[in-house]
Amino acid sequence: MASNHKSSAARPVSRGGVGLTGRPPSGIRPLSGNIRVATAMPPGTARPGSRGCPIGTGGVLSSQIKVAHRPVTQQGLTGMKTGTKGPQRQILDKSYYLGLLRSKISELTTEVNKLQKGIEMYNQENSVYLSYEKRAETLAVEIKELQGQLADYNMLVDKLNTNTEMEEVMNDYNMLKAQNDRETQSLDVIFTERQAKEKQIRSVEEEIEQEKQATDDIIKNMSLENQVKYLEMKNTNEKLLQELDTLQQQLDSQNMKKESLEAEIAHSQVKQEAVLLHEKLYELESHRDQMIAEDKSIGSPMEEREKLLKQIKDDNQEIASMERQLTDTKEKKNQFIEEIRQLDMDLEEHQDPTNYGWKIIEKNTGSFKKQV
Repeated sequence: MASNHKSSAARPVSRGGVGLTGRPPSGIRPLSGNIRVATAMPPGTARPGSRGCPIGTGGVLSSQIKVAHRPVTQQGLTGMKTGTKGPQRQILDKSYYLGLLRSKISELTTEVNKLQKGIEMYNQENSVYLSYEKRAETLAVEIKELQGQLADYNMLVDKLNTNTEMEEVMNDYNMLKAQNDRETQSLDVIFTERQAKEKQIRSVEEEIEQEKQATDDIIKNMSLENQVKYLEMKNTNEKLLQELDTLQQQLDSQNMKKESLEAEIAHSQVKQEAVLLHEKLYELESHRDQMIAEDKSIGSPMEEREKLLKQIKDDNQEIASMERQLTDTKEKKNQFIEEIRQLDMDLEEHQDPTNYGWKIIEKNTGSFKKQV
């Protein structure tokens, strides 16, 4: 015992109470094994000046206070943020981490059990909800039927309270029955038409699918170059269709805007006059632009003179050609007149009066027909 005490007293001790060899003194050395010391004090809680806590370390009095620790706010100065670190374990050994791990595992287990219970409860509620939903649908149908019966009973009570005659009630019944029969027939017709339309739609869809299949077969039989060209044209067609839809929407919006503006103009005399003045202004501006364009197209006097001379020359040539054509036409006309006169003379010379007369042909009816 004396030798051990001497050896421990002869060891050099650092400021923190730990030997230079890295081994803590026997006064604060933890016991061997898994035995925990209940009276162990965490760092910073030992008595000042002892081997476990040197003088001048830790505490509020030894901390350096800075101005930045007290920021200024709109309501004044806030309190200094002091450390909230409580007593801690001095030695973080294997048992400490095992205990910490066990606590975390227990927390995770508790949370998993809680989530599992929530899932089970949700599944139960979901199954119950589905059953309640089915039951609600059936009850809704029953409620609807009962509401109809209640309306009938209320109407009957009203008739009884107003002392309505039975004949009038029967007339109302017959009228409602006839109306229901007509509506039933119309519903049957609509249902039949719907079935026919659905059949038509199915046949058209089948034809479309057949056409698509035929198109796919044709595309597969194409060459690679034609397939690439077809795909490019298809993409271009889709883009153009999208642009067409966009433009159609814009056109519809513009037409709606135009109709609304026309309706506003129709209810305002001032706006109608403004529209007329605007149209007149547009016509005048168009006429002005046309006159400016004509003025710009007019060249110098020499160019205009040459242009006029050329036009006169062309007109003279056209007149001369027309006169020649007119002369030729007159000569042909005179020639034809002479030929006709000659033919008339020849006809008069060779005419025989016996060749003219009325030939009477009598048939079953005994009537005159024509002159030969």
